[in-house]
Amino acid sequence: MYKSLIRPILFKFDPEEVHHFTFSMLKNFGFLTRLFFPKPIEDKRLEREVFGLKFKNPVGLAAGFDKNAVLFNELGDLGFGFVEIGTVTPRAQAGNPKKRLFRLLEDGGIINRMGFNNDGLEAAIEKLKSNKGKIIIGGNIGKNTDTTPENYTQDYLDCFDGLHPHVDYFVLNVSCPNVGSHAKLEDVEYLRELITEVKKINQSKSVQKPVLLKIAPDLNNNQLDEIVALIAETKIDGVIVSNTSVNREGLKTSPEVLAQIGNGGLSGKPIRERSTKMIKYLSNKSNKAFPIIGVGGIHSAKDAIEKLDAGASLVQLYTGFIYEGPELINDINKEILKRASRLPR
Repeated sequence: MYKSLIRPILFKFDPEEVHHFTFSMLKNFGFLTRLFFPKPIEDKRLEREVFGLKFKNPVGLAAGFDKNAVLFNELGDLGFGFVEIGTVTPRAQAGNPKKRLFRLLEDGGIINRMGFNNDGLEAAIEKLKSNKGKIIIGGNIGKNTDTTPENYTQDYLDCFDGLHPHVDYFVLNVSCPNVGSHAKLEDVEYLRELITEVKKINQSKSVQKPVLLKIAPDLNNNQLDEIVALIAETKIDGVIVSNTSVNREGLKTSPEVLAQIGNGGLSGKPIRERSTKMIKYLSNKSNKAFPIIGVGGIHSAKDAIEKLDAGASLVQLYTGFIYEGPELINDINKEILKRASRLPR
């Protein structure tokens, strides 16, 4: 239904306008999803316990879709096992100038340079008060664009402290290519400082929340080795592999079109193989010492299984959800159940 009827109509319009339209439809007419899409699969065999949390299934929605914690209940109704809101910054900000979201139809990808557009911390907290507790929610946090380098850490701490009562786990977004001083955010010395300060606040709470690091798909093996060592040192709870890429190699979209689009983070099919290789490298190098959430280019059940087999404990959709529709969630869970039924009892 989605790919044959709904997507061809939606893809005739500007991607960001479609995003807002879809939000409005899901928020106000979410009950119609039961008419157009299959009932979500529920099965005990899909449950996963990861970093102390029990997920009803391993398929989540990545950050960037529900930036302002508006739709997590409705998205849960579509069948997601968890939803990551954000990226949330302390203060509301408009993000980068439009046009800033582009489809690469030939490649099954998206380029965005949104720039952490969101309504800010207080607005997210207010929305999260409507949480019905039926889905695990992650809080993806970052810094405001105009924050000076000496105050980067404070931005993360403000978001962590404010969201702490309202989300189940946290993600430190230090790898988005669409924010200023992104190089400093990926510096290992700075990451050590940031994680240490976040852990101090976390340990001061009566209940500690899992904290994950989201990394870029453009890191080399030496940098990945540093990430493994950093996680071992700081005892952070896990890593998300991966964010969007600045690499444009191997795309079918013409260089002229890419030049017109300009800078931004690439997601979708073009980064599938890269993110899966990183998952496998980190899993093997660390001897599976920490959980990995695999994201990047999952457009089919096969893509998701590939990431799970590489060492991911959970997976997240974003671009694949936009291209393939809600049916993709069930497709992945069906394949997981099919494989589970073939295992010896």
